[in-house]
Amino acid sequence: MDPLLVERDGAVVTLTLNRPDSMNSLNVDLKNALRDTVAALATDDACRAIVVTGAGRAFCVGQDLREHVAGLESDAEGPPLSTVVEHYNPLVLGLAGMPKPVVAAVRGMAAGAGASLALLADFRIGGPKTAFLMAFANVGLAADSGASFTLPRLVGQAKAMEMLMLAEPVPAAEAARIGLLNRLVDDDEQVLPAAKELAARLAAGPTVAYAQIKRELAAAASGSLADALDVEAAAQAHCGQTEDHRNATFAFVRKEKPVFNGR
Repeated sequence: MDPLLVERDGAVVTLTLNRPDSMNSLNVDLKNALRDTVAALATDDACRAIVVTGAGRAFCVGQDLREHVAGLESDAEGPPLSTVVEHYNPLVLGLAGMPKPVVAAVRGMAAGAGASLALLADFRIGGPKTAFLMAFANVGLAADSGASFTLPRLVGQAKAMEMLMLAEPVPAAEAARIGLLNRLVDDDEQVLPAAKELAARLAAGPTVAYAQIKRELAAAASGSLADALDVEAAAQAHCGQTEDHRNATFAFVRKEKPVFNGR
C-alpha cells in the first residue's frame, strides 16, 4: 500500500497520508514520499493548489514511535532524531515556501509532527472530532517540524508555551477560537469536501499574487517595517508584469469576471 496517495483534480493536487491503521504516523517511507512530492509540486505548473489530508479517522499522529523505538534499540537511525534534519526540516521548508496555496483537511487527531504539518498550511479546515496535540513533551522531546516558529504566530507566545509544555489536546471548538482552524464545519465527513472546494477556488485565482502574498507575510514576520516595504515593492513589481494583473484590471473596469491563468 502506497504510504502517500497523490490525486489530481484539475489544478488541485490532494496528498493523502495513507497509513490509516497507524493513524497516519510518519514512518521513513511516508516521510520520504512527502518530502519528495512536496518538492516536486513546487515547480509543477499544472498544480495551482494543494490539499493535505489523512486516510481514516486521523489526520496524522506524528512520528511513528514503533519505528523510532526499533531504531533506538538497534542504533540504525544513526544520531538521535537524525530524521529531523533528513526529513522534517526539508519538508517544512518545502511547505512553508510553497509558491501556491496549501489547504489542510484536518479530520480527527493532529498530533506532534502531524500537528506541525497542519500548521504549515495556509488554511486549515476541521470538524467536530478534530483535535490538536503538541505531544513532543510527552515523550521527552522538544518541538520540531517548525512548531516553535508557526505555533506562537498563530496562537501567541503564552498559549504556545502552554500547548508545548503541558501537551494537552485542544478540541475543535477551542482550536477554531484560538486560530488553529480557519474553518470548522458541522460534520467530519464534510471536512475534505470543504477543503477541496476551497482549494479549487484558490486554484482558479491569481496564484502568482498568492505566492507573493505568502512571501510578504513570511518576510514581515521576522523583519522590520522597512524590510517589509522593500519586499512589498518587489512583489508588486513582479505581479504588475503578469497577464493576470493586466487582464483582471481590464475586466474590473469592464465589469466582467476576471479569469486568472497563473502567469
